[in-house]
Amino acid sequence: MSDEIVMRIGEALVAGGPVGTAAEPEVAIGEMKGPMGVAFANLLGDQVKGHTRVLAIMNTDVMVRPATIMVSKVTVKDPRYTNILMGTVQAAVANGVLDAVRCGDIPKEKANDLGIIVSVWLNPIVVEQDDLDHQVLFDIHRKATANAIKKAMNNEPSIDWLLDNQEKIVHKYFQMGLDGKL
Repeated sequence: MSDEIVMRIGEALVAGGPVGTAAEPEVAIGEMKGPMGVAFANLLGDQVKGHTRVLAIMNTDVMVRPATIMVSKVTVKDPRYTNILMGTVQAAVANGVLDAVRCGDIPKEKANDLGIIVSVWLNPIVVEQDDLDHQVLFDIHRKATANAIKKAMNNEPSIDWLLDNQEKIVHKYFQMGLDGKL
């Protein structure tokens, strides 16, 4: 890994929990002195109704480092959805970032120089779950965030792996569409 981290991109999917708990974050990570800093500042300063951008925090008044901003992929319309996204998932993302620092995927000495943008997917069906297990939701989003960061920082999947496996990989929804069922 070079000393300078201009911008790295990654994604991950963690599923297998109860209905509505799957996580599929997409992350961009880079030095705040470059294009990442510009993108980060623009997101923070240009709030959009239904897609509010918030910093990932451990708790009120405790922002995570590297500075991380969350952007919802889903248009937020429901107060319960907002509370879940800006509570359980926000804390999970913050903890996933720290997990990535703790295990060395993000160099600790870069924690004040990097910025992370996390596009968060929280299934809208989550608001219909009367018995939502917030711990499971937290654990899944935490793991997914850490996995996406790991993949970004390690440039995974590699181009060689992609070229070797190109014909073996079928997009889940394309495959489902081949038999006429979605």
